[in-house]
Amino acid sequence: MRIKHSSHFIVLLTFICFAISCVSSSRKTVPAAPLTKMVEVTGGTIEGVEQDGLFSYKGIPFAAPPVGALRWKAPAPVKPWTGVKKADAFCDACMQPAGSMGNTSPVSEDCLYLNVWTPAKMTDEKIPVIYWVHGGGYSGGSTSTPMYDGTGFAKKGVVLVSVAYRLGPFGFLAHPELSRESGNGSGTYGIQDMVYGLKWVKENIARFGGDPSNVTIFGHSAGGAAISLLAASPAAKGLFHKAICMSGGSFTPLQTSKQTGIGLGIPSLKFAEQNGEEFLKEMGVADINAARALSAEDIQKKLSGGMGGMRFRPVADGYIIPNDLYMLHKSGNFNFTPVLLGHTSDEVGAFGGNQKLTPEDFEKQIKEQYGSYADTILNAYPHSTDEQASKSSKDIRNDSSFSWNTWAWSCLQSRKGKKAFQYYFDYHPDSPDGGSGHGSDVPYAFQTLDGGPAGESRPEDLKLSDMISTYWVNFARTGNPNGPGLPEWQVFTEDDQKVMVFDATPGARPLPNLDRMKVMDAYFAWIRGKTE
Repeated sequence: MRIKHSSHFIVLLTFICFAISCVSSSRKTVPAAPLTKMVEVTGGTIEGVEQDGLFSYKGIPFAAPPVGALRWKAPAPVKPWTGVKKADAFCDACMQPAGSMGNTSPVSEDCLYLNVWTPAKMTDEKIPVIYWVHGGGYSGGSTSTPMYDGTGFAKKGVVLVSVAYRLGPFGFLAHPELSRESGNGSGTYGIQDMVYGLKWVKENIARFGGDPSNVTIFGHSAGGAAISLLAASPAAKGLFHKAICMSGGSFTPLQTSKQTGIGLGIPSLKFAEQNGEEFLKEMGVADINAARALSAEDIQKKLSGGMGGMRFRPVADGYIIPNDLYMLHKSGNFNFTPVLLGHTSDEVGAFGGNQKLTPEDFEKQIKEQYGSYADTILNAYPHSTDEQASKSSKDIRNDSSFSWNTWAWSCLQSRKGKKAFQYYFDYHPDSPDGGSGHGSDVPYAFQTLDGGPAGESRPEDLKLSDMISTYWVNFARTGNPNGPGLPEWQVFTEDDQKVMVFDATPGARPLPNLDRMKVMDAYFAWIRGKTE
C-alpha cells in the first residue's frame, strides 16, 4: 500500500510541477530579440519608424472607435486588423473646438490611439516607461502637439507613451440614463480611456523594450488633474508605480452647484447628471438614444466658447472616481506611489488673470466669491493699493486653482509616509518683473524648447531643460529625482516643507507662500463641511 500511495504521490507531484511550469511559462517576459520597426501588438502588426537610433510608433489603436452605439460607453477591445498597419503618423485628435489648445490636427470621434518612442535595441531591456496625458481643460489638446514629442525622453533612456482620450461631452457627459445603463454612474469615459491605455501598456510595452512593472503616469494641467484622479481610482490600481503632476491636481471639494465651481475640482454625480440633462435639452433630443444618433459635429457645435467653459469634466461617479480626492486620500483609499508635483509662479496670467483692480474692486470680488469667509481671505491677501489689489487677485486664483492642490497632495502624501517631491517653476528671463506662465515648464521637461528671442535656445535655457528632464527621468527610474551632478532635491514633509525652485539659480528652498496655503486649506475645509 505504501508503494501504491507513494506512486500516486509522485504522479500528483509531477502534475503540480507541470502545472506550475505552464503557468510560469505563460507569465514569461517577451523573449529577447532585436527590436525592429515591425511589432506585434494587441490587434495585429504595426510598422513604425527608425531614426537616429530610436524607434517611434504613432497612431496605435488601443480600443475600438467609440462611435455609434459605443458613444458614452466604457472603451471596448480594439478591433483586430489584417496585414501591417503603418504607425508612422499621428491619428486624428479627439473631438474639440477648432484650434483648441493650439491643436492643428483634424478631429474625429474615432480617436483612441497612442504613440510610443523607445530607445530599446532589444525587446527584453525592461526600460522605465513614462505614460503622458496631455492637458487642455478636458475639452481640447492632442498628442500631436510638437511640445509633447517623446524623442527627448527616449534619448535619456525611457520609453515615452502618449495617450489620447475622449474630451468634452464625448468624454465626460453624465446623465441618469447613462448611469442606469452602466450600473456604475457616468461621466468618466475619458478617464476610462486612460485606464484602458494603461492596460494596453501592461500587455504590450515589453514588446518595445519597456518594463510594465515600472510605469510612471505623467500629465500637465487637466492632464495633471487626471493623474490625481488615476492615483485615486480603484480601476487603475496596479497599473502604474509613480506619478508626475505638473500644474494639476483635483483635491478641492466636489462641485455641487453652479456657484461652487472651484479650481480643477470635479462635480458630484448628481450635479453632473443635471448638467447632462440640460445639455440634451439644448441639443433638442429627448433621450440618450437620440443623442447617440446625432453626428459628432452637431454635438460639438452646441458647445459655446473655445473650450466650452470646462463645462464637462470627470465626475465623481462612485466607481471610477469614488469620491472627493481629499477625503479618499485622508482615509487611505488611494493608489499610494511616490509623486513628483509642482506648478509655475504665474499660472493664471494666460487665462486673463492679469486684471487691474482697485482695493474696492478686489474686496467686492472676494465678498461675492467667498461669502462669509471673505474677511479671512481679505486679511491674507494685501490690497491697500491698486497694485496690491491687482496682484492679490491673481495670487488667489493661482492659489485656489493650482498652488493649494499641489501643496495639499504633498501634505496628504507625507502624512501617509509616502514620498513627495515638490517643485516651483519661476524661470522667466524674458520678463524679469513677471512670472512663469501656465505650461511654460512643459517644454523644459520634454526638451522641446522653441528658442529664445534670437530664434534659438540660449545655453542657460538648454542647461535648465537638461536638468529638469534628468530629474524627471531619474524619478521614473527609481522614484527619486536625485542623481549625480544635480542640486539635491529634498523630500517634502509637513515638518520640513522644502521644494525645488527652478529659476536662474535652481535649488531647494522653503515653500513660497506657506501662510496663504494654510488659509486656503482652512477655506476648503470650511466648504467641505458645508457641502457634506
